[in-house]
Order: sequence, then structure tokens, then C-alpha cells
Amino acid sequence: MTIAVVILNWNGIELLKQFLTSVVEFSPEATVYVADNASTDNSVVFVKENFPEVKIIQNKINGGYSKGYNDALSGLEEELFILLNSDVQVTPHWLPPIIDLFQKIENLGAAQPKILDFKNPEYFEYAGAAGGFLDKLGYPYCRGRIFNSLEKDEGQYDDEIDIFWASGACLAIKSSAFFKIGGLDEDYFAHQEEIDVCWRMHNFGFAVKYTPNSVVYHVGGATLNHMNPRKTFYNFRNSLYNLLKNLPVSQLLWILPLRMILDGIAAIKFLIEGRGKHFFAILNAHMSFYKMFPVFIKKRKKVPVKFGAFSKFSVVCSHYFLGIKKFSEM
Repeated sequence: MTIAVVILNWNGIELLKQFLTSVVEFSPEATVYVADNASTDNSVVFVKENFPEVKIIQNKINGGYSKGYNDALSGLEEELFILLNSDVQVTPHWLPPIIDLFQKIENLGAAQPKILDFKNPEYFEYAGAAGGFLDKLGYPYCRGRIFNSLEKDEGQYDDEIDIFWASGACLAIKSSAFFKIGGLDEDYFAHQEEIDVCWRMHNFGFAVKYTPNSVVYHVGGATLNHMNPRKTFYNFRNSLYNLLKNLPVSQLLWILPLRMILDGIAAIKFLIEGRGKHFFAILNAHMSFYKMFPVFIKKRKKVPVKFGAFSKFSVVCSHYFLGIKKFSEM
């Protein structure tokens, strides 16, 4: 199986200096690519001068995560793509367990490794942890991370399991499956597009897996941290995109209106806390969603919308009203 490890970069020269060495050293099974989103910080020059073995793909514009990867992957012929954030430190022998998964599971479309916090290595990291799921209202959460509550890794999630979504921080995806489902949705720009991809994987009959036998460390928030209102905008808007695009009608008719009401409550909470920029980020997210509503209705027709098997509980109620902070307590 041929492997491409593809790192999307935009003005991330400092991250490349810090993490590219480990990727090159610990990925002998793969061809390593840096896909540059029209950087202006000499990232490309740095890679050329210091990592001649790394292949460079130069995108013409900064189209964000979705378009950046779509453009980069369109010209590659490897059988397996590893979409790797530039702020991820990989470990020795991180690739063989992932490769083994795809070789032994014929219908596997996507997978992720165990993702730990680079800054606090004993704990799971926010963006993926030990595999992603959606609750009964479509809110994303992870084994090892419920909202902002992160668990210590004590081996409690060292089992190889099916998951709903795999993290975009380190997303292994079969190239044939990637192109069959239509790639990444460029209307997302950034954030939660991996949930959409994995949801479509399920709808097309592919499996999504987590393996604890591969471990990486993610800094997180290197592009937009959780305090940035722009991240709030993308997360709220793109979560609604996911529901409208992928939910079966029987669930969409009640989940989408309820989610919009809950978004309004979240916006008011931000306002009360004095976080006005986040309040307006949610308002803008909804305005953008309404504008794109007809576009996403049309997108439903291109996907076999049938997979809506969420968890039977509400992670919002469990966390905020019952005080549950661990996946194992759900």
C-alpha cells in the first residue's frame, strides 16, 4: 500500500521547524508532502533548503483546510492519504498500525490514531482524543474529551473500535473512498469538515475506525484557538451545515430547529459573560447558514442520506446539568 503524508501549511514556518523533522524521521513507509496554501513567510524556501526529501505542493490561494487539501490531493496517486496538521508530533512506528487497519478491513474509509496533548502529554487532546462521536442532537464529542473536559490517558481507551468521526488533525483516509464521496466540502473552509467527510463515509457504506496502537501529540489551536471568535463562527455554522446536509429527514425536522434554539441560548450566555464578539460570531454564523441553506439542500441530493445513528443521550444535558466529564460515565 502506497502512503502519502500530507501536511497543509499556511505561514507555519515555525511549526515546520518544530515538527517536520519527526514526520520525516518516523515515516519511512510514506512519501511526505507539504501542501502550501500560498504562504508569505518563506515556508516553502525553508522546506526546500532543509528537507529535500519532502515534496512540495504549492496551492495558488489560501483556500483553508478543505480547498487546500482538495487541491493538493487531486494530483496524488497514493492509495492512502494521511492528512496531518503541521502542529502534530508523530512517534516512532506511528504509521504501521494505521496501514494494518486499512489492509485488514476492506471497507475502511477513514481512521485516526490516539491523539494526546503535546503540552500536557498524559492527557488526551481536544481535537479527536480517542475517536469522535455525535450525541442525539448532533453535538460532537470524543472518547477522552467532553466539551473542554479532557481526560488523563490511563489506557482506558486502548481498544480498537468503530467511531463516528475521525479527527482532521491526523486523518487517515483511503484515496479511492475520498474521491468517491466527493472529497472535502469547500464551503466549510475550516472546522468540522472531517465530521462531514466521515458522515458521508458512513452514508456510502464505509467504516471509520480508531486505533490506540498509533500515537501522536497535537498542539491544537495553532491556527485558531478556542478564544478566537472566528473559530466560534465556523464551529456553530459548520455544525448546522453537517445536520442539514447529512441528517435523514425524520431527524432533521426536529433536531435542526432545536439546535438553532440552543445556539441562541449559547449566544445569550456569551453576551451575559461579556464576550460580545462570540455573541456576534453566532449571529453571523446563523446568517451565513441561512444564506447557504438552498445550496446545502441541493447537496443532500448528491449523497445517500441514510446514516443518522447518534448516541441516545444528550452530551449537553449530561455535561452541563449532570456534571458528567468523562466518556465512560455517559
